[in-house]
Amino acid sequence: MTNALIIGGGIAGAVTAMALQKAGIESEVYEAYASGADDVGAFLVLFENGVSALRVIDADRPVIENSFPAGRVEFLSNTGKRLGERPMAGTGEQDAEAPDGPGPRTMRRATLYRVLHDEATRRGIAVQHGKRLVAAETVENGRIVATFSDGTRAEGDLLIGADGIHSVTRKLIDPAAARPRYTGQNTVCGYTRDAKNPPEHGTYSMIFGKKAFFGCTRAPDGETWWFANAPGPELSRDDLAASTADQWRHRLGALFEEDNSPAADIIRSTGETIVGSNSYDIAATPRWYTDTMVIIGDAAHAAAPNAAQGASMAIEDAIVLAKSLRDQSDNRRAFRAYEELRRARVEKVVEASANMARRTALGPVRRVFRDTVLPHRVARSEAGAANWLTSYRIEW
Repeated sequence: MTNALIIGGGIAGAVTAMALQKAGIESEVYEAYASGADDVGAFLVLFENGVSALRVIDADRPVIENSFPAGRVEFLSNTGKRLGERPMAGTGEQDAEAPDGPGPRTMRRATLYRVLHDEATRRGIAVQHGKRLVAAETVENGRIVATFSDGTRAEGDLLIGADGIHSVTRKLIDPAAARPRYTGQNTVCGYTRDAKNPPEHGTYSMIFGKKAFFGCTRAPDGETWWFANAPGPELSRDDLAASTADQWRHRLGALFEEDNSPAADIIRSTGETIVGSNSYDIAATPRWYTDTMVIIGDAAHAAAPNAAQGASMAIEDAIVLAKSLRDQSDNRRAFRAYEELRRARVEKVVEASANMARRTALGPVRRVFRDTVLPHRVARSEAGAANWLTSYRIEW
């Protein structure tokens, strides 16, 4: 039986392992970190395409049970002008009211990580921690040997790089591959129970601030979950680790204090539960595979967070790759089929997300134009019609 080495124990790694198991392929997951905290503090929206992809491997139910629905989105300008409201992408009115429906789900990223890992473990999939990949080579019998920083090695029939935006596997496949591009914004998430004007339950308030972008929603227990995409310099890992909640409150509060919106008050009502990160994207990675190695998720393509599709794209990748390996006679043909099915879609997502990021940081004249045009665009997208992004389905 084919044996796969999965590098990276995040969302993509866990889903890949379960999808391969469904395809009749054994695998083992190798995670660099000693424990499984994946982007602690951040939260995400898993859109209908992501939930549907998990349903292919019968892993959607645990995710639904540990998340809450994101039914509608409203848009506000920095002046307080209401720019429109519509169902979240891929969601109809009925979905917005269904607590366990297939529409967009909101959850902490660490919760999604935990839920998927618990499900993989329940299915008997092995995960080894403290295994940071440093090298990989194809040996005479056509198998691949991975070497880890602790000196241990593992051998398999193929190696799948699900090791994120700073992927080692990507560099092993193509040493000339471009580095991730810093988008010029920090993404900050926070949680508060003391917001004076929280959004309605099930609604995302999206605010085009004068200096930054802000979004928030309210969890079923009344806690307000918020994020901000704020322009700023790229911060080192040490700088991010050293940044305190008070520093984030001060910096972000200043960016929104001139706006006629609840953003500044929500930020300043937040205690210590604030975490920030750098935002990156990868416009295109020329090489996704060799005869024995392939990359998926953020290792192959990464989008700015504005489209909120990172987790869903990784989940789709994992299942399409597993299906391709099941259906093709050898690794290279499977990798080629996987790339042909995925490249155009994911690069379109990267481009769309970058365009969204650019629209949030505009001068005064272009802000007026946006605030005039956006209500018409929102109105045209009413009725929750499926679009190219969220209507994507995988036929197993």
